[in-house]
Amino acid sequence: MKTQFGDHVSVAMDGHVAVVTLNRPPHNFVSVEFMRDLADACDAVDGNPDARAIVLQAEGKSFSAGADFASPNDRVASGMEGINALYVEAVRLYSVATPMVAAVQGAAIGAGLGLALVADFRVVSPEARFSANFVKLGFHPGFGITYALPRIVGEQKAALMMLTGRRIKGDEALAWGLADELVAPDELRPAALRLAAEIAENAPLAVVETRKTLREGLAAAIKARTDIEHTKQSVLRATEDFQEGVRSVAERRPGNFAGR
Repeated sequence: MKTQFGDHVSVAMDGHVAVVTLNRPPHNFVSVEFMRDLADACDAVDGNPDARAIVLQAEGKSFSAGADFASPNDRVASGMEGINALYVEAVRLYSVATPMVAAVQGAAIGAGLGLALVADFRVVSPEARFSANFVKLGFHPGFGITYALPRIVGEQKAALMMLTGRRIKGDEALAWGLADELVAPDELRPAALRLAAEIAENAPLAVVETRKTLREGLAAAIKARTDIEHTKQSVLRATEDFQEGVRSVAERRPGNFAGR
């Protein structure tokens, strides 16, 4: 049985694993409403005593390509108020108590990378692409990425990703520890489900308490960091470089930045 949350998020149980599906193809662009529905779905999973692990998967070409800055009608794309509301949902996702495995196909870019980092583990296909591409937009990283990414791959590799905007492929993500398993595309969801089931077969109270210790203070740290990120993004959003960055990314060319 599938439970729907909003238009683009659903939850279905597979044994003790809750399979949460993002269905806003082809790119699963983030929006405030989309992330709120996802956080609501994960809160519901937390309240289900039969759910002991989550698989987060996505329909379409991309896991999530982040914010759609080409869409002026989107709250995230159109102003900082929408971005602040998005970060409220990011903190809610980091507060989820149930262990999470993300199945990442295609792009996990910008806020989509941030979403992938929420999970405890990432199973990826070779076509996966991880990118903190904010500097290519003339922007500052958000969604708590400046805190979460170094925590997973280390300060040096995180700096390399954030200062270059480079796309990291599935095999490189595995070598860096950004991914935990690399499998063929048709094995992506089964592998994620197997890992989640391996977690779910253990004593649930012990798993939750162990995870709570491992992630102690994480949601609060993400809240503090998104506050800083939002302040810096507010400044950079008013620059000519940001306008050029949005144009250049949409036109698939290097930005012609002027530093103002």
